[in-house]
Amino acid sequence: MGRAVTTGTLDGTVALVTGASSGIGEATALALAENGAAVAIAARRVDRLDAVADRIREGGGTALVIEADLTEQTAARAAVERTASELGRLDTLINNAGMMLLGPVLDAPTDEWWRMLDINVRAVLNCADAALPHLLAAAQDSPRGVADMVNVSSVAGRVVRRGSAVYNLTKHGVGAFSESVRQEVAERNVRVALVEPGATATELSSHNRPEIREGIQHRFAGVQRLEATDVADAILYIVTRPAYVAINELLMRPTAQAD
Repeated sequence: MGRAVTTGTLDGTVALVTGASSGIGEATALALAENGAAVAIAARRVDRLDAVADRIREGGGTALVIEADLTEQTAARAAVERTASELGRLDTLINNAGMMLLGPVLDAPTDEWWRMLDINVRAVLNCADAALPHLLAAAQDSPRGVADMVNVSSVAGRVVRRGSAVYNLTKHGVGAFSESVRQEVAERNVRVALVEPGATATELSSHNRPEIREGIQHRFAGVQRLEATDVADAILYIVTRPAYVAINELLMRPTAQAD
């Protein structure tokens, strides 16, 4: 599909995309590579990562596959260091790994809560902690004069609904973290952006219990959901702005999603 930026606008830059084995992460990795970035792709499903890397290389791009559980701080640090070592630098972090497990708080299987906290919060913090020194360095020596951290959140970081209490908690937390870090590093030319997609046609909802999946399908019946490529286009727009332009927050929903 056509994109709103010119191919080659990210030439000479290096990006690390987490949760890159499917959905928004996969689409974003492909979009960044199409526009000239060398891309490290990280997730736990290495077979899926290999397939994404093959697509990038077939298009003439550079891809580095990193199998990692980013909820572990040592793994996140190793992923960032390997990216910088093997690809030469790190200009862009796309903090995309995430999980959505919905349902009432009463009588909830609380192991789902801890899994979401690990992936939606701990992994984001681990990657940000490891990447920020590299992003600050890249902003100083890049011809672009800027580096980017994009944290992929959700409309659930803005709107609270019954049945999504802990998911809401994690995504509101990502939003608060992003804004505070933005204020901390803005004057050093590192942009921090928050992207909040509404209903998107990915496998995100498929990890829910059957009765929860049924409710999700009923709620969005008749709604044409966003595609992963739509969100990737938004992320690409953010990281290809001139150095003096920072998109701090971007909320996007399907047209027919009323709430």
